[in-house]
Amino acid sequence: MTDVSHIAFASVRDLGAAYRSGRLGPVDVVTASLARLDLLEPKLNAFLEPMREEALRAADEAMRALQAGEDRGPLHGIPVAIKDIIDVAGVPTTYATRAVAPVMPERDAELVRNLRAAGAIILGKTNLLEFAYGIAHPEIGQTNNPFDPGRTSGGSSGGSAAAVAAGIVPLAVGTDTGGSIRIPASYCGIVGLKPTYGLVSTDGVFPLSWSLDHAGPLARSVEDAALLLAGMAGRPMPLARREIGGLRIGFVGAHLDSAALTLPVRALMQEAMVKLSAAGAAVGRIEIAGSRDANPGLHGVLLPEASLVHETLAGVRPEGYAARTRGQLAAGRNVPAIEYLRAQRLRERLRSAVEALFAEVDAIASPAVGFVAPHEDPVITGDEEDGEMISSGLANMTGHPAISIPCGLSEGLPVGLQLVGPMNRDADLLSMAAAIERVLAFGARPSL
Repeated sequence: MTDVSHIAFASVRDLGAAYRSGRLGPVDVVTASLARLDLLEPKLNAFLEPMREEALRAADEAMRALQAGEDRGPLHGIPVAIKDIIDVAGVPTTYATRAVAPVMPERDAELVRNLRAAGAIILGKTNLLEFAYGIAHPEIGQTNNPFDPGRTSGGSSGGSAAAVAAGIVPLAVGTDTGGSIRIPASYCGIVGLKPTYGLVSTDGVFPLSWSLDHAGPLARSVEDAALLLAGMAGRPMPLARREIGGLRIGFVGAHLDSAALTLPVRALMQEAMVKLSAAGAAVGRIEIAGSRDANPGLHGVLLPEASLVHETLAGVRPEGYAARTRGQLAAGRNVPAIEYLRAQRLRERLRSAVEALFAEVDAIASPAVGFVAPHEDPVITGDEEDGEMISSGLANMTGHPAISIPCGLSEGLPVGLQLVGPMNRDADLLSMAAAIERVLAFGARPSL
């Protein structure tokens, strides 16, 4: 096998160039990915179901296709990991729980079908918080952070984030209901995008809260995230080069001033503002009417919807749930209908307030999380000062596209900057994020 140890952190573009020049083949890269998985999995606990034989077989088919002149595009032969709440035909979906037996799906989720059609290779199913909701199930364990295995990689898409950050795969798929792509991306020093609501199909994705759920990409660069998003959505997502000069970036004052922000994260936000301003961006503070109500409102929607999803399952084997998950499901059953309806009306007001701001700014910026990765995932609360969801829940409530990109380190641990863009303009948000990524120039990798 060709030595590929030096490209564990190679970009999708570089891997594709190596394939097409004959310097590497998909079998080389998938073999190296599986070897790195075996090496790091004892530290990380990122995978629930590696798909060794299937991935190697798909890699061989991808290589033969390229040799025959059949090129499916940028994702051809690229390994991708899938969160284990998303169906992959013939591979057990476990939901990281003991409440139900693993389900063997007969067909791929639509986003997986799209990825396969684009030539991607599914390397395996990744760990997550139980049902993408409560906490890591004690019999399964949390995914550990590649920058510090004594800390969490975040929830609920922590396995996907850790696999990308550790160089096991260049790309992974997660889901996001209140920040579950962007929070792990922030903790793990990678890029995580929650697309516009509905852009990526959730057919074949087990729901947490159907009106808040999104599926999206995790990658080590904005460019790679754009390529994965295009594959997942089954439509082009051109990443036009945009310069930082003149870009209008509004930092949300309520998020910057939140008591949930640690001093190091606050300092990194200020540093990012200075760097972006010096590079030519128009940087200022903005306020979003009702933003402090976003998290309580999100929980007014999420809790009852999740409890309804689990209404039958929770009665079959309740002891199979982790205690915290079981408690959140019970809490959701007690949310009054009027509170749920009030939260849905709030969503309409927040959506209008956010969209109106794009007459004044091009992107809305916030700290992705108020602190670096903790030792374990925090309890979900509806508090507006909830540090982990300080900014992420707002975009789930409104449906706007939102991305976390790494902006620095605090005591050796990554911190993410969240950017929100206009509705249905994901490509524009990605182009702006790429320009900001070039200025912030985060290059840290975990020393595993």
